[in-house]
Amino acid sequence: MKQKLTKGIGMIKIVLSVMFSLACSSTMVAAESLISVKSNYTVKQSADRFEKLLEQKGLTLFSRINHGENAANVDLQLAATEVIIFGNPKVGTPLMQCSKTVAIDLPQKVLFWSDEQGQNWLSYNNPEYLKERHNITGCNQVITKIAHVLGKLTQATVSK
Repeated sequence: MKQKLTKGIGMIKIVLSVMFSLACSSTMVAAESLISVKSNYTVKQSADRFEKLLEQKGLTLFSRINHGENAANVDLQLAATEVIIFGNPKVGTPLMQCSKTVAIDLPQKVLFWSDEQGQNWLSYNNPEYLKERHNITGCNQVITKIAHVLGKLTQATVSK
């Protein structure tokens, strides 16, 4: 009986140890690095809608890259894929003041792409991931603002 009790207590210790380890590790998992949202529009339509929203909101469009078109120009095939690079120095600069290395990920980029099943997507870097990646401290308001703006732009782009 004593041996069974000792084994039972040992098993409880193991289970508690595993549960504790899982709880600790789950809080240390980095934020998802990429946020992807299904679009109700084609890649081109989605990118056009996004570009129009940038203009309406007074954000700077730095570049629009059509990777599919560029691939075709060198006789390669690529499903519809576009990237829009945009930003606002009033938001990006304070972020870079908190961490210089975040400049490698600025200005913001949004990817419009089509998967193997023909579903169209809009993807962008998760601001929380950038915060972790660049060890950004003291800029929570800026990170929150970026996340909010990206979320609003995304929903307005992909929704009917």
